Amino acid sequence: MDDFMPTVGVSSTHPADMPQEHAALPVWNAENWFYEDWPVGQRIRSLRRTIAEGDSHLFNTLVVDIHPYVQDQMFAEREGIFGRRLVAGAFVFSAGLGLVATNCVNTFSYGYDKLRFIKPVFIGDTIYTIRTNMDKTPRYKELGLIRASYQVFKGEGELVLYCEHLQTVKYKNPADFVGKTEK
Repeated sequence: MDDFMPTVGVSSTHPADMPQEHAALPVWNAENWFYEDWPVGQRIRSLRRTIAEGDSHLFNTLVVDIHPYVQDQMFAEREGIFGRRLVAGAFVFSAGLGLVATNCVNTFSYGYDKLRFIKPVFIGDTIYTIRTNMDKTPRYKELGLIRASYQVFKGEGELVLYCEHLQTVKYKNPADFVGKTEK
């Protein structure tokens, strides 16, 4: 078993504040991809997640979202245009992206573009996400910029959210990008 070579976490953190033999272990679910390793066009799909009432309520409580469409069952049923409570769009965004999030130690979120809440999501709906690596551009001396789209679906494939995520990613070999960066 000691001969096992992990494919992720190889260049992960090595904390000095834990036993050396623990710090030397690969970190679970922590990738060490560099800019050069991200294939344009790659698509991945997440597992599914059913959004329970408790999940929705906890999120609303944490972010102080008390809009009656997400917090008031009686309002949603009697006066709301959907006849039932919605899951907050910010939660659909967070959960949807979290489903395909990586723990890559070489990436940093740069921002999001084109965020759209296309269809409502309700308590009890099951969502999943497809991430597509759209393009990448050398940007800074040490970091390139990657753009990926996220499509969040509910049920059997109904698109409910779309956005594009911009991430800066460390180069494996920064010298390869000298003179090619924008900044």
